[in-house]
Amino acid sequence: MFDFIKNKKHIHFIGIGGSGMYPLAQILHKQGFCITGSDNNETVTLDAVRKMGITVFGQHKTENIKGADLVIYSSAISDENPELRAARESNIAVHDRAELLGLFTSRHEKAVCVVGTHGKTTVTSMLVHILLAAELDISAFVGGKLKILGGSARIGNSGIMAVEACEFNRNFLKLSPDITVILNIDEDHMDCFKNMDNLRKAYTDFCNLTSDLLIMNGDDINTRVAVINSNFRKKIITFGFDRKNDYFPQNIKKESFGSSFELYRNGELLGEIKISVPGEHNIINAVAACAAALSAGADLNSLKKGLLEFTGAGRRFEQIYSNNGITVVDDYAHHPAEISATLNAAKGMSSGRIWAVHQPFTFSRTALLLDDFAEVLSLADKVVLTDIMGGREDNTYGIKSEDLADKIPDAVVISDFKSGSVENNIRFEPVSEYIAQNARSGDLIITMGCGDVDKAARLIAEKFQKA
Repeated sequence: MFDFIKNKKHIHFIGIGGSGMYPLAQILHKQGFCITGSDNNETVTLDAVRKMGITVFGQHKTENIKGADLVIYSSAISDENPELRAARESNIAVHDRAELLGLFTSRHEKAVCVVGTHGKTTVTSMLVHILLAAELDISAFVGGKLKILGGSARIGNSGIMAVEACEFNRNFLKLSPDITVILNIDEDHMDCFKNMDNLRKAYTDFCNLTSDLLIMNGDDINTRVAVINSNFRKKIITFGFDRKNDYFPQNIKKESFGSSFELYRNGELLGEIKISVPGEHNIINAVAACAAALSAGADLNSLKKGLLEFTGAGRRFEQIYSNNGITVVDDYAHHPAEISATLNAAKGMSSGRIWAVHQPFTFSRTALLLDDFAEVLSLADKVVLTDIMGGREDNTYGIKSEDLADKIPDAVVISDFKSGSVENNIRFEPVSEYIAQNARSGDLIITMGCGDVDKAARLIAEKFQKA
């Protein structure tokens, strides 16, 4: 791949606080580049960026790119963005973030790319923990924050890179995978793919980019179809709950905030694995991470150590507050299957009421999966919905959170916009106040969504701390 960062000195990131942008900025900053960025959404991530000594502009303005000889932007950035438009008009080199990540993967001899609709961040994070436990000097790119990385990225010298790869807008087709891990393929990003055939075809194309090894969920029919339709003819490893897979768990024992299981490979017992994150979905996530880590050079002891020490990535069932019998957790779940997994995990670890505080993300996903969202959110005892975060979309569907609430018994919608809290820069104040007034001892409150609903979790925690 053409090395478009060669001889560049000042790199500007438009939307630097995004989960896919922050780790790239972290990598280039560590490599000595002058980095600046802009983002109009104040988040905890932006605080982390500023602490690195990076200048961040709070609004998108033409003058922000002054002095930059390369501009990187994310899929969330419109072609009409003033900084992006100014860079193109000034003939400054412009590349999207997927191209930059693709460049990094091409520089590594063994890029292990984790793909799938659900579980990418968790499995990549588990993989990072295992490989570091094996004392391998890896590079890493993760869409969530990890304490062990001091952020979301790492640069190493082993030639091994653990990568979370995103299918949105077919961005993962710009990468150079050597080992591919396919976790699952589920209906999502239909604003981009339109139908499941197109989505599966994108994964098939990703298989065809893979140079050495495919590790696939043998229990997932869409994954099997994508692989069968590919031209990949090298080694394929399967994982899943079914004993027909190459890797599978047995004798599962669930605990309040984790599980243990016996890991089998080709029918042979490798050993007992203990994980420190809850839910059945995390058992299969751990099996996938084990298969990938062993293929990348780890050993059994590092599997055990790495997974035991992994307590979750940022915004993946992340405990924000626990006191006086009330627990507040934040989770990135934004698809019905993920919400189901999160709420079922919660119900398995708590005997009290479960609150689901959900921020729907994108109008298309909310409209197209409305009944599915209603069904899984109904697993909670209490459901609070915020306004839909449109992200990159206009509301051509005419959808609103009230349409979802109408399908969920006793659900309430609490809008920032109606209360005026957005204009007053007190995001999620009405939601947090409602929770603080109505929660009781024994309740587990989970904020869910891939937007900025984590702000609500922290605001709720502040109110309980002051009570």
